[in-house]
Amino acid sequence: VYYFIIGSGHRYLIDPDLACCIYTGLMTDTGSFRFPSTTASVHEVIADLKNLGLNHSLVHEHIYDSNSEERLRFLGHSLLKRMEVLYEFNTAIMTIPKADLLAFHTKTGDTEGLVNYLLSIDGIRFGAIVIDRDEERKWSFRSKGDFDVNQFARKHFNGGGHKNASGGNSPD
Repeated sequence: VYYFIIGSGHRYLIDPDLACCIYTGLMTDTGSFRFPSTTASVHEVIADLKNLGLNHSLVHEHIYDSNSEERLRFLGHSLLKRMEVLYEFNTAIMTIPKADLLAFHTKTGDTEGLVNYLLSIDGIRFGAIVIDRDEERKWSFRSKGDFDVNQFARKHFNGGGHKNASGGNSPD
């Protein structure tokens, strides 16, 4: 979007509000700039957005520092009771039953990013989370290194995505 606007000669349209939207997309899609696919050009775009009035701290606050009490309790419960670590396979798995979603009054987005916690465990290279959504199970996969979760999701879970971030679903 940024390059389209710049390329069309309309840079003047990027006000602080639009800069915030572009930055939000860049930040969340790159995992706060930590994924290997984050290039120098991404940071150059951000520098330009900062020069155009972007308040990046406010974006981070709205995304990462505005949880409900229920979401934090759900997160703690999920990490304590629903996570299994298989060190011999460098794998962590989390299962979220429908009963947990109801008990903690989860809303859309409350499970977002949960799978990333699994990869933060030392030695874990593959993380998977399955969430019971009544008629189907929703899967999210993350990996580090060369394990291609995109191929894994396509082959086994009717899904797809990227090499290190993918998802799918299953009626089973």
